[in-house]
Amino acid sequence: MKSISIIIPCYNEENNLKNGVLDEVYSFLKTQEFNWEVIICNDESTDNSFKLVKEFSSKHTGFRVLNLPHGGKPSAVWGGIKEAKYPLILFTDMDQSTPLKEINKLLPFFDKGFDIVIGSRGVSREGNSLIRKIMARGFLFGRRLVLLPKIIDTQCGFKAFKTDVAKKTFPNLQFFKDKNDKKGWRVSAFDVELLFMAQKWGYKIKEVEVDWKNEDLSTTKGDDSTRFQKESKQMLQEIVRVIKNNLQGVYDKK
Repeated sequence: MKSISIIIPCYNEENNLKNGVLDEVYSFLKTQEFNWEVIICNDESTDNSFKLVKEFSSKHTGFRVLNLPHGGKPSAVWGGIKEAKYPLILFTDMDQSTPLKEINKLLPFFDKGFDIVIGSRGVSREGNSLIRKIMARGFLFGRRLVLLPKIIDTQCGFKAFKTDVAKKTFPNLQFFKDKNDKKGWRVSAFDVELLFMAQKWGYKIKEVEVDWKNEDLSTTKGDDSTRFQKESKQMLQEIVRVIKNNLQGVYDKK
């Protein structure tokens, strides 16, 4: 029987929480045969998220909350990985744009020798604005020209790892070497570097298309236009940085 730790980063998710996303997660998990735990990683939210997740976890067995210093999404995910007790981990977004039931599409591939199994939104991106869809296609084309040509979607927030693989790769992200103050919900395109590093180190990666629809109701992470511009800039910077780091031998196994 498989056992998996589900890691949900949390920064200013009050509206999504009030919309019942954790009830949806629990309703699915309680019917499954695999062993599971849910680790909610609060990244020092400035709204009522921490209070809401604490209340939920106190009433639902299998859920626990980590209250972490503010560090951005990669830091929140890493905090959960370090605490994971099972041999597989999945990190997924609080808004459940990819519903947790899609995990059953990913898990069988671990029996086929894969170390990392990632969800893919394909190219439709239901619920995204036209400009986001156009920019996503441009980012995909440019990134595949120079990095990870066999992977369609590096940015879907639904990824499963063997826990030992996650613990070996995550600490080597450039994100953790950057000493700049991490204000707001700093996402960064850390997924690109993570997957590039894993591939370079010989880990087997499988991409699986999953159901996805933009369900994010949060209004306390900044307005959508500003977030989109910021994230697009970070994605471009991340691609350039990964290329530069690779040329300098940063990802060579010591």
